[in-house]
Amino acid sequence: MTANIFMIEPRKSKFFDSGNIIFCVLIYVKVPNRRRMAQSTEVFDVVAIGGCVIDLTSYSERVPKPGETLIGTKFAKAFGGKAANQCVMASRLGASTAMIGKVGDDEFGHQYKENFKQNKVNVEYVGITKDAATSVAQITVVKDGQNSIVYFPRANEYLTVEDIRSAENDLIKKVKLMILTYESISEVIHEALKIAKQHGVKTVVNAAPVNPEVSEEIYSLCDVLCVNETEAEAATGQYVESIEQAKSLTQMMLKKGCFSVILTLGSRGAVFASKEQPQAIHVPAKQVTAVDTTGAGDAFLGALAYFMTHHSSLTMKEWIKRSCEVAAMSVQNLGTQTSFPWKEDIPAELFS
Repeated sequence: MTANIFMIEPRKSKFFDSGNIIFCVLIYVKVPNRRRMAQSTEVFDVVAIGGCVIDLTSYSERVPKPGETLIGTKFAKAFGGKAANQCVMASRLGASTAMIGKVGDDEFGHQYKENFKQNKVNVEYVGITKDAATSVAQITVVKDGQNSIVYFPRANEYLTVEDIRSAENDLIKKVKLMILTYESISEVIHEALKIAKQHGVKTVVNAAPVNPEVSEEIYSLCDVLCVNETEAEAATGQYVESIEQAKSLTQMMLKKGCFSVILTLGSRGAVFASKEQPQAIHVPAKQVTAVDTTGAGDAFLGALAYFMTHHSSLTMKEWIKRSCEVAAMSVQNLGTQTSFPWKEDIPAELFS
């Protein structure tokens, strides 16, 4: 059922003189809320559902040993969260984007909504909750650029099924592509995928972070499932030791119900397979010197969303190849979103 939203606006007034008392009668009419209607007619390329996280990043020569205190080389506070990162990356490449998520009613939360606006991401469905603080992640980055992360969900866990349903008519049913991560609760992920499927919206699920509460039922609901080596191991019980084994694991995941699977391998690129193309294919990545790998997977997925919606005539292999190039650019800079390139900073041939 669609609700009509109205504002009350004064149209004109009449004055009546009754002796020494003057009466003023204002006549009001109901008119449509122009702001809401203008937003509801906008069609986006990409909507992302998942985490809005403040990254608290420490840089050091190495990971401290148990009980050891190290002197770090640098500290930074920045904007992160897998779904939010992917949304920002797609936006920086030129996709029109919107975010569905939750932040706390605190300084971090209000700063995050402003950050979205600066990155041209629509925030109409980024809610603010008073029940939890904005989500944070404690990140340690060592000398060779590798990172380890401890994530605290907080406000992200307050994104509800009702929040998803409220975005169905104005946003989800009209979008070209939906990205989801495992940062949300299981019920939210399932509901979003069901709504997208009902309306024929393409979906990419990033099974990160590892979340045992999310069942394998989602495999058959999404168009593309993307995992890294850790997430592939969690899904199959097997460690990725080689390219050939990575190919084998994509086959295992197809048998679990996936339509398409992408397994990212960091500096080794990615492998992918689908029911239409069951023979797994390896796509190598350009070799670069990494200074910070935080967010590289999100740069890859945000780029993938852009290429899927703006270069639909390309093959999956080409989408992955170009997305790997964008990710390689990101690891050459510090930070997460701060490392993501803008379209004007990328060679034009990547978009031809």
